[in-house]
Amino acid sequence: MTSSTSSEKQPLVELTKGVNGLEKVLLREVRGSSAEVYLYGGQVTSWKNDHGEELLFVSSKAIFKPPKAIRGGIPICFPQFANRGSLEPHGFARNRFWSIDKDPPPFPAATSSRAFVDLILKPSEEDLKIWPHSFEFRLRVALSPSGDLMLTSRIRNTNTDGKPFSFTFAYHTYFSVSDISEVRVEGLETLDYLENKERFTEQGDAITFESEVDKIYLSTPTKIAILDHEKKRTFVLRKDGLPDAVVWNPWDKKAKAMADFGDEEYKHMLCVEAAAVEKPITLKPGEEWRGRQELSAVPSSYCSGQLDPKKVLLGS
Repeated sequence: MTSSTSSEKQPLVELTKGVNGLEKVLLREVRGSSAEVYLYGGQVTSWKNDHGEELLFVSSKAIFKPPKAIRGGIPICFPQFANRGSLEPHGFARNRFWSIDKDPPPFPAATSSRAFVDLILKPSEEDLKIWPHSFEFRLRVALSPSGDLMLTSRIRNTNTDGKPFSFTFAYHTYFSVSDISEVRVEGLETLDYLENKERFTEQGDAITFESEVDKIYLSTPTKIAILDHEKKRTFVLRKDGLPDAVVWNPWDKKAKAMADFGDEEYKHMLCVEAAAVEKPITLKPGEEWRGRQELSAVPSSYCSGQLDPKKVLLGS
């Protein structure tokens, strides 16, 4: 990991202290975009564009104190999504301390980004008691020169007993939005989704928000767009190796019931999560799974009173 403090316009990767003295890595790109990643949870807690605008939501009441998970940013759900198994909801990766991986195995694809950090999580003896499988979870968080945020997870089965294991997974991304009632999600129309473990088919031509939403969309496209009318901004989520997409907003009653979430904050956030939930991923010893998401934020213009999402979804 390199650190640069000169005034030259160089991408910067810096290990520093965050809330409550927890260590975090700060990534900065030359044009001004930035991201921060806490070693606790391997969790991205900030992603700013080159104007310094925060693109992720973190609750003002988030508790940066282990063993509590950080409310907001991009928690990693592994080895279990939600309560689909015997572990604590969303598994344990989001409330463990990760290490900086100084010598990761090479990535198959070269990246143009120089502002990145590689983290690694291996199970502790306590973890092996609750989930008796040996694994190596490598996470690369990278910021592209244009300010896109990329997360690549590589999970390897390192069991020596010959046993495979299965897991479910999600990047639980909290996007910052101006007003949830002004937001629409494009790319999930007509798809099947699970809600309370029942299967339905999406009827609307776009997803809009008037009440609590907690849905797992199945067999989703590799690109999803989140349109924020008020900010004239569109988030584009591209994903690979993650067939499902979770859409979540707790709305008012659930917001009030969460101690680490402001009563009115549901209006300014939306979770759209690249995930593998319906069909767990199974790895034999020595096998590796790779799941990637790339986030970009692009200006969107009005087109006869509506944003034109087709250009976003069909564009590059």
